[in-house]
Amino acid sequence: MSTVPLVRINYRRPPGRLQVFEQRLVYDGPDVKVTLAESLPYEPPMRIEGKVVLELGSDVVWFTFPGAWHDIGRFHRADGTFTGLYANILTPAELNGLDWDTTDLFLDAWMAPDGTIDLLDEDELDEALGRGWIDSETGERARAEGQKLLEDGRAGVWPPPIVNEWTLDRCRDVLRRGL
Repeated sequence: MSTVPLVRINYRRPPGRLQVFEQRLVYDGPDVKVTLAESLPYEPPMRIEGKVVLELGSDVVWFTFPGAWHDIGRFHRADGTFTGLYANILTPAELNGLDWDTTDLFLDAWMAPDGTIDLLDEDELDEALGRGWIDSETGERARAEGQKLLEDGRAGVWPPPIVNEWTLDRCRDVLRRGL
C-alpha cells in the first residue's frame, strides 16, 4: 500500500456537473502541487489535432499552482509515451488539506511535443457565456489567461521548468518508494 497521500479534487463544470478525481500527491511544494492520475478510463480516446493524446489506461501528471487560473497536465498514451501538455483554464483551486475545489472555465491550451501551442474550446466558452453559466467578467478572465499562455508558450517562457522536471517516470518512482 502506498504511503503517498491521495488528493480528492472536486472539479465543477457549469452549469451543474461535478466530477471527483482522486490522484496521488507526489510533490507538495508551496508554489506547486504535483499529482498523478493513473489508468484513466478514456474510452473513446481523446484526440487533439487528430492525434490520440489520452486513451484507456493513460496516466497524467498534473500540476496545480496555488492562486493560478490554470493547471497543467503532462498527457501520455497507455504505453507511457508523452503526447503533450494540456492546460485547463479554471478558477484558482481552493486547497483544503487533501480536498481541493475548482471550477472549469471551458477554455484550454494545448502544447504539442514540438512546442506549438493552441487554444482549444473557444466555442465552449462562448456557449457558456451565452447561456449565462459564467458571468462576463469571469469569461474575460478566462480569455486573458488563455492569451497569456499562448504568448508565454510562443515566447518559450511557459510552461515553468518544474513541468519538465516531474516526468511520468519520476512520479512512478515516488509511488514505488513512497514519500
